[in-house]
Formats: sequence, structure tokens, C-alpha cells
Amino acid sequence: MTERVFSLDEARAVLDELRGQIAEVVELRADLTVAVAAHEHGDESTPLADLKGMEARLSEVLDGFRARGLEVKGWAPLLLDFPMEPDGAVLLCWLEGEDAIGWYHEASLGFAGRRPLDRRHE
Repeated sequence: MTERVFSLDEARAVLDELRGQIAEVVELRADLTVAVAAHEHGDESTPLADLKGMEARLSEVLDGFRARGLEVKGWAPLLLDFPMEPDGAVLLCWLEGEDAIGWYHEASLGFAGRRPLDRRHE
């Protein structure tokens, strides 16, 4: 059972509040990817402790999203779902790069079942 459910307006407001953390995830993800690739090729200019720190911070930010009731479905690209019904059967869906929440899907269908929101969801 989902602990928190969101109206469309609430989900959009929370997404707006999270813009800074979303930008941080995107930046951390890119920095971490570059640093790990460098390490794999023998370049240790980024200390291992710094890599672990980036991983920890990324995990902390994503856990913060979950603590607010969101479902983190992916982080490359960032994919967030906002439960819309108490049983979690319908999820408002936001994908990195989208300006606003404009999609939903049934939980049982996942991302492949995404549909654009229509007036009945407003």
C-alpha cells in the first residue's frame, strides 16, 4: 500500500520544489560516470574517497525523493513516479528532460504503458 498519494497539482508542486535536487542528480551522475570511467582506464586523479562521496551523495538525494513519497524508477535518465491512487495502481510519471508532469501509467504496465494526461486528471 502506498503511503502518500498526490493530486496532479501536488505532484507538480513537489516536482518544482525538487528542481535543485534534480539538477544535482544530473550533475553528480555525469561527474561520477566520468570519474569511474577514468579510474577504469588507470586515471586516479579523482581519489577513491571522492568517488565514494559522490555515490553516497547521489544515494542520499534519491533517498530524499523516496522519503517524500515518490518512486524512483531510474536515475539515468531520472524517472520519477508519483502515486495518484491509494493502492498505487496509477502513477503520475515524470522523465528527466520533461518540463512538467504530463504523463501517467498504470503501475502494472510500467513505463511502456505511459499515456498523456487528459482533462479528467486535471
